[in-house]
Amino acid sequence: MSDPRTPRIRALIADDEPLARERLRMLLKTEDWLEVVEEVGDGLAAIAAIQKLRPDIVFLDVQMPGATGFEVIEAVGPDHMPFVVFVTAYDKYALKAFDVHAIDYLLKPFDKDRFHSGLARARLQLERRSTGELERRLLELVQDLKPVSSKIERFVIKSGGRVFFVRAEEIDWIEAAGNYVKLHVGNEAHLFRETMNALEAKLHTDTFYRIHRSHIVNIERVRELQPWFNGEYVVFLKDGTRLTLSRGYREKLQERIGRNL
Repeated sequence: MSDPRTPRIRALIADDEPLARERLRMLLKTEDWLEVVEEVGDGLAAIAAIQKLRPDIVFLDVQMPGATGFEVIEAVGPDHMPFVVFVTAYDKYALKAFDVHAIDYLLKPFDKDRFHSGLARARLQLERRSTGELERRLLELVQDLKPVSSKIERFVIKSGGRVFFVRAEEIDWIEAAGNYVKLHVGNEAHLFRETMNALEAKLHTDTFYRIHRSHIVNIERVRELQPWFNGEYVVFLKDGTRLTLSRGYREKLQERIGRNL
């Protein structure tokens, strides 16, 4: 029994399978030192709940709609994450990474004994609380499990306490803004901390073309090019946006599209 004067550990369950959430809730119900403060069924809701409720521990499914467990950590930030116990179906790469970085996990389907064994380990680490060590392990884990190609498929944008997920293919064009870039998506624009040169190297070259020192364009959004002055061109996007193709980038564009301008 826990000391009634000791505040109970606050837990969050994040899993897109209702039966899995129910299973976790029933198993945790018998633990008098812990209380479940919220249950969520997708990655975006998990991010919001962690930021709002600040639980002490989260049982985090790896594969969820909206955002994976790893993207949840990236969005919230390893330095703001509670203690994490991953809940996952068999994935040899993820399991190897968990073992390498000493991250707790429960492998679905898990029985009562396996659950309580994992929970006891988590409780011991919670009592020892070494926040900096947990941050380091989570950061290394997220970096380890990023695709080898390192090409960006989805951007995690933090703004005004909110988190947005923007798929690369949704971006119309990109604008330099100092040590940031501005991602133009329809009528919206999002700031993302990255330089143009670094970002250009991470984008898919069959979709994104550098046309100016300050502009990268999604070629699928281009409607036409019109000659301008001094060898430059005006680039018209399908939404009416006008950009400049500078002389310095014209040759590179010609090489990539396979014809002279």
